[in-house]
Amino acid sequence: MALIVCQDASFAYEGNTVVSGLNFEVNSGDYLCIVGENGSGKSTLIKGLLGLKVPSDGRILISDELKTSETGYMPQQTAAQKDFPASAYEVILSGRLGSRGIKPYYSRKDRAIAEENIRRLGIADLRNRCYRELSGGQQQRVLLARALCAVGKLLLLDEPVAGLDPVVTQELYLLIEKINKEMGVTVVMVSHDVRSAVKFADHILHLRQEQIFFGSAEDYMKSGVGAEFMGGVNEL
Repeated sequence: MALIVCQDASFAYEGNTVVSGLNFEVNSGDYLCIVGENGSGKSTLIKGLLGLKVPSDGRILISDELKTSETGYMPQQTAAQKDFPASAYEVILSGRLGSRGIKPYYSRKDRAIAEENIRRLGIADLRNRCYRELSGGQQQRVLLARALCAVGKLLLLDEPVAGLDPVVTQELYLLIEKINKEMGVTVVMVSHDVRSAVKFADHILHLRQEQIFFGSAEDYMKSGVGAEFMGGVNEL
């Protein structure tokens, strides 16, 4: 079942087109990785999928099955966010804000979901620590747990491994794969790391101010675009 269908979509800022020619779909259970150089339109597209940016041309169709409250989002971190003075548990629990409605407090269900995701990501030892005192990899695990607290069907990730060392990067990729395969959560991830993208994702969308490839990871590796970027280039 298609959760998202993008039809001849373009996005622009102040009349200047950022990315165009977008034609792809995301089906339930997919793991799609969006790759491309800086400025190719990856993060703009994520904003479009979140409904924060309206296409200047074409359209993005979102399934009725996919409610806003069922989408988890993990954005790139700013320096100010990395220095956020709250406990890891408070950050994780805040992922339930979109489901809380007008209630002025978190419910027992909200707290149970937070606890489940703390257990799932193996970060119980971090729960009472101050978020800004955690390492980069620990912060990303906390943010992933936060995003999972909002997830029903779709998880959107914008450069989740940026700035992390190779060991921590691999651990995070394995966690995301587990979320996709074992929980059945559809994953759409922006990444600069093409090699890891084709290793873990089942579909690749490559942007260069326009869509230059969309298809399976296997077909991507056989394509001219894939050959160009897999043939000795470590990252985009």
